[in-house]
Amino acid sequence: MLPIYMDHHATTPLDKAVLEAMMPYLTSDFGNPSSSTHEYGKTARLAVENAREKVAEMIGAESAEEIIFTSGATEADNLALKGVATSQNENRGHIITIAIEHKAILDTATRLKRSGFDIDYVKVDRFGLIDLNDLEEKIRPDTILISIQAANSEIGTVQPITAIGSIAKKHGIPFHTDAVQALGRVDVHVGKSQIDLLSISGHKMYGPKGVGALYVRKGIRLKPLIDGGGHERGMRSGTLNVPGIVGLGKAAEMAGKDVAEEAKRLLTLRRKLAEGIEKRIDFVTLNGHPTERLPNNLNYSFAFVEGESLILACRQVALSSGSACTSASLQSSYVLKEIGVPDSLAHCSIRFGLGKSNTEEQIDMVVDLLAGNVQKLREMSPLYDMAKEGIDIDKVSWSKHSH
Repeated sequence: MLPIYMDHHATTPLDKAVLEAMMPYLTSDFGNPSSSTHEYGKTARLAVENAREKVAEMIGAESAEEIIFTSGATEADNLALKGVATSQNENRGHIITIAIEHKAILDTATRLKRSGFDIDYVKVDRFGLIDLNDLEEKIRPDTILISIQAANSEIGTVQPITAIGSIAKKHGIPFHTDAVQALGRVDVHVGKSQIDLLSISGHKMYGPKGVGALYVRKGIRLKPLIDGGGHERGMRSGTLNVPGIVGLGKAAEMAGKDVAEEAKRLLTLRRKLAEGIEKRIDFVTLNGHPTERLPNNLNYSFAFVEGESLILACRQVALSSGSACTSASLQSSYVLKEIGVPDSLAHCSIRFGLGKSNTEEQIDMVVDLLAGNVQKLREMSPLYDMAKEGIDIDKVSWSKHSH
């Protein structure tokens, strides 16, 4: 029996309707969309352009031509940052981001820094929410790009992207957002939020892996990362992944239609899960913003329990922890560190990512599993016994309730 899946921030299962839309382009309609002299190529080209329109519609783009298909959000992030940076007349400039971004942004920014660009990181508070005043203060005459995520994949905090877009617009600076975790869960509209570049991933919204897109507002200058063939208006050369693009288009169509209803359902499940955890388990701390967060996200630290151990104990549920195993040590999440979560709690954190398949019955089962296994693991901790007796333990931080 497969475990209950609650790791939808890592990936989502391919929706059956998406697979059905893709199947013809994996079998009979196998043409290359660049081959315009026969029906095979024309059929493929039509399918790609139809998908492009669906993706554009999902995010409120003015034109389908503003959508550039990529191999995923990592490539889209790279194209946004490096494309803007290298389009400058001189190989330098100033880029603003935040330190809790996905590694696709952070590592790209580090690479650009080594090439001569200046990188600034805007402050975030203990909930992971951006300091808008600090953002405006960091803007310089040579600032060429602001890149701030729409929502965080670990702690679920949703950023005020409309306010960020307004600040960027006022100063005439392009604004990029990695919207991978937000799309299909909260409303994202490039026009309303004055977004100039936006990264998309298929497999985070029930589409296929290996396909994504970058929205590029008309007038934004980019240099391509890949040369050869001039595909995607010269912005991304390479034969188009037609089945993947069709799947992305179908996933975008479904996400655009279902976002409000699904967000409401997920929020109900999230509240039930939170209430169950906080009622049944003591010494838990909520990581991330209590209200400005994705409707499907919870991230808790269970004091006196190592996160990886709890995940192993709860084999019946697919979850993620706030630590990453390396060959030499167990490292805390950089996101949790950045918002001030001490290592003692960061190592105890678990991320819950709810999705379409989850039900209220599953929530009850998960709460029961967590409560039982947390108690078993804590029985081996003398610190837990001391905490229950009200003894102040140096270098250990916890709270009875998250809020």
